Amino acid sequence: MTRVLLTGGSGFIASHVLDLLLKRGYSVVTTVRSQDKADKIKASYQSNYDNGQLDFAIVQDIAQLGAFDQAVVSEPPFDVVVHTASPCHFNITDVKKDLLDPAMNGTVGILKSVKAHAPSVKHVVYTSSFSAIMNPGKGDWPGHAFSEADWNPITEEEAYKSPLNGYRGSKTFAERAAWEFMEKEKPNFTFATINPPVVVGPVIHSIDSLDKLNTSNQGVLKAASGKWKDVIQPTGVYLWVDVRDVAEAHIQAFEKPEAANKRFFTTAGVYSNKEIAAIIKKHFPELKDLATESTPGGDYPESSRDALYTYNNKRTVDILGLQYMELERSIVDTVKSFQGLGL
Repeated sequence: MTRVLLTGGSGFIASHVLDLLLKRGYSVVTTVRSQDKADKIKASYQSNYDNGQLDFAIVQDIAQLGAFDQAVVSEPPFDVVVHTASPCHFNITDVKKDLLDPAMNGTVGILKSVKAHAPSVKHVVYTSSFSAIMNPGKGDWPGHAFSEADWNPITEEEAYKSPLNGYRGSKTFAERAAWEFMEKEKPNFTFATINPPVVVGPVIHSIDSLDKLNTSNQGVLKAASGKWKDVIQPTGVYLWVDVRDVAEAHIQAFEKPEAANKRFFTTAGVYSNKEIAAIIKKHFPELKDLATESTPGGDYPESSRDALYTYNNKRTVDILGLQYMELERSIVDTVKSFQGLGL
């Protein structure tokens, strides 16, 4: 049985990766920051825990050098590491401490730990982001198709200017550092990155309330809870993907030999907040204060997709075999999961 170390198992994306790994029979150890988080996951997968398929390792602070040294050691030993643990929020006070250090030290740190202490590991898959691909300085960049060949040109100086810049910088610098590590150290394991844009989809991990919702789903929650009644929020990044496709990409990235040492820009395509609002109005008319067709805001630049960048996700389709979910199904499933949490 293939044994997998999954970092950050209580997170939004990681919870879907964990769900797939267990359903497909992998033996999994997942890292969490506290015993409380482990207990909540354990409650959801008690039978897997009882039969030894699932276990936990506590890593309190991934920003500490050597944080994963003990977690990567296992009996039986690990074959695969899937590294999803990284901050993805903007409620911060210190860009370096809250974003840059955890992303940089956590990513390079786990690669160092694997090389030094887990010689059995054959594959490492890392959750990066479209933030490491995008180029905000180009604006809407009509005619450009983003792909794995693109890199965010953000500088360290620019990263300190705002929490949003700090997040984008953290993902860019961490991924670049990881590829540099692979080039210089030439470890015995392969490396692949998953680079999704805005990730939406049903919530299956344990959260105390919708106030604790992951950042990328918050726009859908605002639409469903009446916050866009008068004006629809600007879309921001016009590329999206469902979390279940992102989870599948992580697994295919270590299962498929041809995925070794590649980036994967996992996107289902272009969307607008106006489209999300329309889907929710169509399928959930019972919800109050929803935006209507005449509500301003949330549309494409100049109300046209042609005034916007496009995308190239061919590598994820050809190598990982992804068949992307449509926006309508994704949003419907997402809102239904909100309703199960008290919407």
